[in-house]
Amino acid sequence: MENSQKSATAYFDPALHRARHLKAAETDRLLSDLVNEAVRYSLAEDAEDLAALDERATEPVLPFESVVKKLKRSGNI
Repeated sequence: MENSQKSATAYFDPALHRARHLKAAETDRLLSDLVNEAVRYSLAEDAEDLAALDERATEPVLPFESVVKKLKRSGNI
């Protein structure tokens, strides 16, 4: 991981901005640490989603129209 810090301007919804400040104060953490953690968490979720897509890449594709027709024929819709 790179050691140098980079700055950025971010605009928050007023309620989220207040909550972010309160959380930082209550947990004795820097605002930037909270934001970095949230971004890391979001990117980790993206990585999990991409991995799941890769795992399912060889599964057959079912056209939506076919699925709906099958549900209708079987009386499910």
